[in-house]
Amino acid sequence: MAGAPAVSLPELRSLLALGRARLIDVRSREEAAAGTIPGALNIPVSELESALQMEPAAFQALYSTQKPKLEDENLIFFCQMGKRGLQATQLAQGLGYTGYGIVLLAGE
Repeated sequence: MAGAPAVSLPELRSLLALGRARLIDVRSREEAAAGTIPGALNIPVSELESALQMEPAAFQALYSTQKPKLEDENLIFFCQMGKRGLQATQLAQGLGYTGYGIVLLAGE
C-alpha cells in the first residue's frame, strides 16, 4: 500500500520476539473474534480516532491495556486486506503519533 511504511512477516516476528511491537487489529469485533494475531488489541477502525483521543485512564478502563503514547515505536495496525490498516495508520499519524515505525502489516 502506498503512503505507509510496511513491515514484513519476518520483521514482525522479530519485533514481537524482542517485545518491540504493539499490534492493533482494526477489523470489526466479529472479525477479530474469529481469529487474530495473539497479543493484538482489537480497536475497530471506526472507533480508533476516539480511542486514540481518550484520556489514558479511560483507555485503560475500556481496553484493559495502556494507551499507546504518541512517541511509541512500532505501532502496527492490521486488518484483512490492508485498506483499514492504511486508514488507521494515516489516522494515527494525523493525531500526532510520530514514533518511528507506525507501520502497516504487509500481507504475505
